[in-house]
Amino acid sequence: MEREELETVMFQNITLNGILDQLLMLWHLIKAPLIVPLLTLFVNICLVMSIMLFIERVYMAIVKLFIKLLGRKPEKIYKWEAMKDDIELGSSAYPVVLVQVPMYNEKEVYQLSIGAACGLSWPSDRIIIQVLDDSTDAGIKDMVEMECMKWASKGINIKYEIRGNRNGYKAGALKQGLKHSYVSQCDFVVIFDADFQPEPDFLRRTIPFFIHNPEIGLVQARWKFANADECLMTRMQEMSLNYHFIVEQEVGSQTYAFFGFNGTAGVWRISALNEAGGWKDRTTVEDMDLAVRATLKGWKYVFVEDIQVKSELPSTFKAFRYQQHRWSCGPANLFKKMAVEIATNKKVTLWKKLYVLYSFFFVRKVVAHVVTFMLYCVALPLTCLVSEVEVPKWAVIYIPCTITILNAVGTPRSLHLVIFWVVFENVMSMHRTKATFIGLLEIGRVNEWVVTEKLGDALKPKASNTVPLLSSAPVKKPSSKIWARVNGLELIMGMFLLYCGWYDFFFGKNHYYVYLFLQCITFFIVGFGYVGTFVPS
Repeated sequence: MEREELETVMFQNITLNGILDQLLMLWHLIKAPLIVPLLTLFVNICLVMSIMLFIERVYMAIVKLFIKLLGRKPEKIYKWEAMKDDIELGSSAYPVVLVQVPMYNEKEVYQLSIGAACGLSWPSDRIIIQVLDDSTDAGIKDMVEMECMKWASKGINIKYEIRGNRNGYKAGALKQGLKHSYVSQCDFVVIFDADFQPEPDFLRRTIPFFIHNPEIGLVQARWKFANADECLMTRMQEMSLNYHFIVEQEVGSQTYAFFGFNGTAGVWRISALNEAGGWKDRTTVEDMDLAVRATLKGWKYVFVEDIQVKSELPSTFKAFRYQQHRWSCGPANLFKKMAVEIATNKKVTLWKKLYVLYSFFFVRKVVAHVVTFMLYCVALPLTCLVSEVEVPKWAVIYIPCTITILNAVGTPRSLHLVIFWVVFENVMSMHRTKATFIGLLEIGRVNEWVVTEKLGDALKPKASNTVPLLSSAPVKKPSSKIWARVNGLELIMGMFLLYCGWYDFFFGKNHYYVYLFLQCITFFIVGFGYVGTFVPS
């Protein structure tokens, strides 16, 4: 019996060795004629995209530097005068403003958002607060309605609006909200998502841009984040979004009077919104869709960095991942849908069309996501296994270091966390790349809309006698099921990077193993669901 078992084990070993030998032989046969040329082509494509992204980032940095040196403020570029009370005209000197607050089961933040909207400093007979409640939870709907009734009893002109379905999600709610008869008397519409809390003087600082400049269709304020210190993940988000606002939005506003509307904390001239065709729900970025259509009609946009509106960052990886899928898939899908329309438009200049097509869409919304993942998480590790193919040092060191520094300048307080930002962004680039291709090809989850979960605690005022903690986040109970925390794609990528790093350490000549091991660890941390547990100092 023991002899038979021994023979079986020997046979299995021989069979396994034979299979491994066959695979090794096949690898050597196809490596030179097939693998090396294909990997070389792949690396070269990544290098071209990397150069495109590098030039774009350096260009924006130079423009931003000149904006700072020349002191170019929106109030200087466009005519701006503070609204003043007129004794003869009274409140009629102020335009009528509609404030829309769309929400969906916002149990944690509905009171804060409604209260902030009702607290805006504007003549009470010249402002309408419109709460667009798409909640599916009957209890939450009752609470939101009661909150609206409370403010109405204080003399606030507030409207509680619901609809029978959620068609079009946020875009559908905003579109339906504009159909009410009382909207016809409004000149401007302001949008605040449920977790946004504007300062009382928000309207007094934004509306004057419209009054004195009839060509302006949109004024966008900057976001600031109440829970940026909650964990390492929120600090990483703060770095990326600060760059988006401080550099991308500012440069677009100052050079071409165009940028992508952020969907909230912005004011639209209603005539511009209507001329552009109103809200459409054909993509998951209805705000960007509207902005592109309106600029093709000749309307100009203004980004005002000094006006900041407090909001909340996603504090769980699941919520952040869904948000990033929407923000990556939607622009790619919109690019596909509008590329021809933008190229053939005759109302805007050739340079503006090139800026929108190449810089705004292709480089920032497609290339930036794809090259980050394909070069630093796929091509670079593969070259450790195929030593015949090399990635130039300038593409591995100089370009990424320059881009990283330019991005980090927007959040100087987090400079010491820049290494964490790099490896975390590489992890997220996997999801963004997947979402980008889904948007371009219009497959799978192209129209998936998941409302970003909001906790609200960071937005609530803290008692003055409370001792601040290292993290202001609410304590989250870990899931009782470990598999509920696991992210499979990250673990697979972690294993791939671990193998490439191990091979490079023992047999390779590229010496990328330090980076590969660090990136591998990050993929594993995210893969096992612990990304939101680290609190930065």
